[in-house]
Amino acid sequence: MNKLTNDQIRQNVRGRYQTIAVKKVEAASSCCGPADSSCCDSPSDFDAISAKLGYSSEDLSAAPEGANLGLGCGNPQAIAELQAGEHVLDLGSGGGFDCFLASRQVGEQGHVIGVDMTPEMISRARDNAIKGKFNNTEFRLGEIEHLPVADNSINVIISNCVINLSPDKQQVFREAYRALQPGGRLAISDIVTTAELPPEIKNDLGELYSGCISGASSIADVEQMLRESGFSEISIEPKDESRAFIKDWVPGANVDQFIVSAVIKARK
Repeated sequence: MNKLTNDQIRQNVRGRYQTIAVKKVEAASSCCGPADSSCCDSPSDFDAISAKLGYSSEDLSAAPEGANLGLGCGNPQAIAELQAGEHVLDLGSGGGFDCFLASRQVGEQGHVIGVDMTPEMISRARDNAIKGKFNNTEFRLGEIEHLPVADNSINVIISNCVINLSPDKQQVFREAYRALQPGGRLAISDIVTTAELPPEIKNDLGELYSGCISGASSIADVEQMLRESGFSEISIEPKDESRAFIKDWVPGANVDQFIVSAVIKARK
């Protein structure tokens, strides 16, 4: 198999989420995993998908219509312990769902920035912000390996099943460390491996990579990357209950035996 370059991987990922972004909510194919996986059989029921990821009914009703695309593998704002007045950065903000939930927690004195590399997602999120009158929230086009934010400007970084999509995760964590203020914290939900991926999954750098599967790193590797980036107080907590929805991402492939959603926290 010919190895794809990092840029080709990014283009594959961008193409998948561009397709999701431009579709109407009631017709979009959502969730992590390949587009034809069974968790996308009822694409209009994004709230049901997100409820499985840990979002409350209050969360689901708080964001503007069209912000929740049923994506992710957890609920990062629920673990971030956000405080009023904080500045929050969301890596891979999509339609803005997690940004809008964070916006409520930090209040008008706080600020939320969403970064996404897909222009169509940025446009969708900006439209949602206008609809919902989220004046303390903005969306910037950019790659998470090269964040469009100043040094030492962010209190909390959140992300939902996005860093596994990067072909250069070490650079993502370096950028996150640069952007955070001293004492700032990382609070993300992401996919990690719990066993060696079979070659047929690991070497699929197309659909299975963009579906949050073959790009996942081990818990040990994630911890090492965080330490090498300068982070301390690192905590990586696998969520075994996530296997219940992960098994549907690629029916029959038993991917839940190899990957799991994890809560990842660290501090600068």
